[in-house]
Amino acid sequence: MLAGTGSDVGKSVLASALCRIFLQDGYHPAPFKAQNMALNSFVTPDGLEIGRAQAVQAEAAGIPCSSDMNPLLLKPSSDHTSQVVLNGKPIGNRDAYDYFRVQGRDHLRNEVHAAFDRLSSQYNPIVMEGAGSISEINLQETDLVNMPMARYADADVILVADIDRGGVFASAYGSIMLQKPEDKKRIKGIIVNKFRGDIRLFEKGVKMMEEICGVPVLGVIPYYKDIHIEEEDSLSLDYKHLQAEKGKINIAVVLLRHISNFTDFDRLEMDERVHLYYTNNVDELKKADIIILPGSKSTLDDMYELRRNGVAKAILQAHREGVTVLGICGGYQLLGQEISDPNGVEGSISCLPGLGLLPIKTTMTGEKITRQVEFLFQGSVERCKGYEIHMGETTRMTETGAGPLVTFDDGHTDGCMAGTHCFGTYIHGILDNDAFVNFLLEPFTDKLEVKELDYQTYKEEQYNKLADHVRKHLNVPLLYRIMQGEE
Repeated sequence: MLAGTGSDVGKSVLASALCRIFLQDGYHPAPFKAQNMALNSFVTPDGLEIGRAQAVQAEAAGIPCSSDMNPLLLKPSSDHTSQVVLNGKPIGNRDAYDYFRVQGRDHLRNEVHAAFDRLSSQYNPIVMEGAGSISEINLQETDLVNMPMARYADADVILVADIDRGGVFASAYGSIMLQKPEDKKRIKGIIVNKFRGDIRLFEKGVKMMEEICGVPVLGVIPYYKDIHIEEEDSLSLDYKHLQAEKGKINIAVVLLRHISNFTDFDRLEMDERVHLYYTNNVDELKKADIIILPGSKSTLDDMYELRRNGVAKAILQAHREGVTVLGICGGYQLLGQEISDPNGVEGSISCLPGLGLLPIKTTMTGEKITRQVEFLFQGSVERCKGYEIHMGETTRMTETGAGPLVTFDDGHTDGCMAGTHCFGTYIHGILDNDAFVNFLLEPFTDKLEVKELDYQTYKEEQYNKLADHVRKHLNVPLLYRIMQGEE
């Protein structure tokens, strides 16, 4: 288990690295995180929902993802409530106080244990990931994902500490000292992550950390900028408020308050033809060639906010001036004539007019659709892949002349296309398909001469680069000895 001194210390990326390292070394690894909290999710081949981080780790391990890799997913819908997804299916909304009570905890604990047992019967080793800090002693009684899970799995624990945020000695020492005696024995080493500068300057620090913590430092992993692995949460989007650039196709992703599945745009970020930036600034939106409305965990609330902050008006003006507008999932719903929520699925707003760019109407429903899909989009001959995660039914007003955007293998259709500059779809991952990206960019290619991107090959290269980077700075032989019970 990779456990953390805190949140965002790099556990997820290191888990991806270890999955690829073990795969390269001839093993058959799989990732596991008992409980994840994230709006960024993915759909397994059998139509179940898991955290995106575990799907990325499975890809690094070279295996299909499954709900057993993340049996419990919390999708925040407000500061106090989350949708609870158990074994890939939503079981309702819970407020934080109710969720973290001791009562009823055994049922969830049994479910995550059963998922681990199923996974460990198929793969070896299991690369487990903890959540947040392992030293939140006020939550230990109800904890499902950190040391109690390590105890159940009889896992050795490697503590991950982030030196970039400061206080690395205190956070490592404190995290170990606050453990129960039986849990403290499980912690077999420390990884110091995100080091900047000359690593030789920390050689004395390594010895001091080993002396005070009583366990070896397995490695000091330097901070990197030239390796791209999909992010687990939207914290990184704060660093992507970038201005438009000359000589490239400028794509603005509208920075919604409740943005979800922002990894839909990772492939575009890597495309040399594209300059992609996230913004809710009306002046920056005017400079875009393409505006994309992303997924949302609360579509009606985001629609209200877009009208309040002037972004809705800016999008409509940009479209009138020839800018292409694309909506994905919640963004697709925003482009329609009306969004209604008669049963209060999302909250207290019962109905709002949409942007009115597509002749569609959406009604929120309590049933969540989760499935992987294969499809053709308008005018294409190349089969594409994606996945759906949404609550709501959208109907197209056929008398308007607008048609569907995609056709599934079973003959059903999805999305809506009104002319050549406005379309929407429920399909996440549609932008991972080279054919669709080329279709989206084609009207603007006279601005540049840059080669297309093979995204799947690119992702494989990134996993291998990450594995090489971590392997270079991690004592992998010592890690293997720990895993084999020799240390």
